[in-house]
Amino acid sequence: MGISVTYRDETVVDISVNEVTGAVGDSVTVLPIVVAVAVLTDRSLQTALVWFGVFQIVWGLYYGVPISVEPMKALAALVIADSISTAAYLLSGLVLGVVLLGVGVTNSLRRLGQYVETPVVRGVQLGVALVLVETGVRLALGDPGLAAAAVVVAAVPIWLGYWNLTALAVVGLGGVVAVAATGDPLSLVGVPSVSPSALGLPTDAALSTATLVESVRFDSAAFDATAFDATAFALATVEATAAQLAMTVGNAAMATAVLLDDYFDRTVSADDLAESMGVTNLLAVPLGGMPMCHGSGGVAGKYAFGARTAGANVVLGVGYVLLAGFAVEVVANFPLAVLGVVLALVALQLGRTGLERTNRYLPTVAVAAVGLLVNLGVAFVVGLVLTRLWREWSPT
Repeated sequence: MGISVTYRDETVVDISVNEVTGAVGDSVTVLPIVVAVAVLTDRSLQTALVWFGVFQIVWGLYYGVPISVEPMKALAALVIADSISTAAYLLSGLVLGVVLLGVGVTNSLRRLGQYVETPVVRGVQLGVALVLVETGVRLALGDPGLAAAAVVVAAVPIWLGYWNLTALAVVGLGGVVAVAATGDPLSLVGVPSVSPSALGLPTDAALSTATLVESVRFDSAAFDATAFDATAFALATVEATAAQLAMTVGNAAMATAVLLDDYFDRTVSADDLAESMGVTNLLAVPLGGMPMCHGSGGVAGKYAFGARTAGANVVLGVGYVLLAGFAVEVVANFPLAVLGVVLALVALQLGRTGLERTNRYLPTVAVAAVGLLVNLGVAFVVGLVLTRLWREWSPT
């Protein structure tokens, strides 16, 4: 049962239980990082959620598939680790917006795609899955008891044959804990002191419950143009932008384009995705948003838990906006150990797809290992070199 609407070229948007559960599967790849960035910079969590909500809806309806809108993780990792300033973080997002828009308009990724073989793209997908598993385990270890409870809750719908309801059930558990913790902002119920490294984002800073609640600004006056200081124009900014660009091309553009075809039989080019990411950052970053991209992890999350149309984007987009307006403290208090369990389930779906659809396992696994041990941008570049050498040295 649900609502079904047909629009442009007979594209269908369903609002149903499956789309709701799929939306939940995507959100767990976004919220931990968004909260961490909001805590440790002057970005407003409310405004960030609004922009994520807006572009979930815009790009979902534009492409007609359950596409993801995620924070740029390489940049997020660096700003959380205090390796770059907030000004540098935002400037990098704007520069990437210009570059990605230019790359998309000129169809540069189509030409680059001639040199990107299947094991590179599938290796990046598998690498994302491994990163999600690692992050999920780290989050779960922050509160093993709560994580164990989440596993039990997830096992019930799986045992009953309703895999797509697992994310909704687990997040429901987390919501109860978060609401309880919000009643006492300094309570440690279900929200232990968390290192951002547990989010897969390396830093020495600690995020306690008190920090989450007190440091996140809940004001709505966030649509101000950002002034950049001298720290934005450092060498570290150039390095951060280059690292994120490689990751974005490999994962957010190429790997995501392939995954959309795998899961939804929808042809969306990597250049199209580059254009939409460029537009997103040029519009959102100056107005209080965070640097954003697409990503195969979020797409896998939607698909794994039942989403098959852009209805999941509409549900998630509206959900983000409602959270920003009425429940931002609940988001800040959401138990990360619970999100870790859902991340692991998302990773299983994405990793299985990467392995099942590659044509050469060894280079695929090698690219994934580099993605886990270094980062996905480096993995993409290494994959290009590795597959080229493999082709030259292979006897067949």
